[in-house]
Amino acid sequence: MDTKSLIQLVQEIVRNANNLKNKHTSEKGALINYACIFSQDKKQYDELSILTRKIGKVVKETPTGPLFSIPSIDTIAGKLRLLKIRKPDSTRPELGDADFTILDYTKFKKTYLPQKGFKLIVRENFEMIELIDPEFNVRAYFSSPPLDVQLKIG
Repeated sequence: MDTKSLIQLVQEIVRNANNLKNKHTSEKGALINYACIFSQDKKQYDELSILTRKIGKVVKETPTGPLFSIPSIDTIAGKLRLLKIRKPDSTRPELGDADFTILDYTKFKKTYLPQKGFKLIVRENFEMIELIDPEFNVRAYFSSPPLDVQLKIG
């Protein structure tokens, strides 16, 4: 894999996650906040990490893998500047995920959380809603506050 292939993979993940979001919500204009590639084995994780380090810099080390600030990638859902490479995890067989910024998170949560496929995940300093549909090889997330705000990157 080269950097061009990496960018194409990211664009595919965002496109599929955008389709997933559009199928299950009315948030058609929600923009990408960050994306994550789910490594399926150590070899892929190492390769993706090396490639991403060539184009970006690590802004946060997480237990599940590094988060990078990258030069802007044009996607169907706007410009992407944050990319995570996730360590192999048997609970993440999909290609990856995309996190979208919702303007009215409270209303979104009230509307969609009771519906099938949506799940609330609460963390120490933020929460997010996960959307999974077995017809899609990606996941979509909606965080409050969005990751760029959490990290004060703007």
